[in-house]
Amino acid sequence: MDEREREKIYSKRVRAGKRTYFFDVKSTRGNDYYLTITESRRHPQGDGFVYEKHKLFLYKEDFDKFIEALQETVDHVKVELMPDVDFAQFAQRDEQDDFASEFKWD
Repeated sequence: MDEREREKIYSKRVRAGKRTYFFDVKSTRGNDYYLTITESRRHPQGDGFVYEKHKLFLYKEDFDKFIEALQETVDHVKVELMPDVDFAQFAQRDEQDDFASEFKWD
């Protein structure tokens, strides 16, 4: 197996308007694992688009601390800063967008 095949183990894509987030599990040469989180933003340029990418590397020893801090931060926004917002509406809209994007109209 070549290095490219060995490197990417799992991938999850999250579409969010003009942004797409990629969560990729990759392996090292020593068969250890880490996560890359990539934000890809689409910008119009000429007749097409260019993509601006930002990447974050997250190593296994930091997984739990990262998840805990992310959850605490999201909870703070939802409970303390925006308690009246129904965040479920965004999940429903995303599901509709994903469903619609599966069909291509000619």
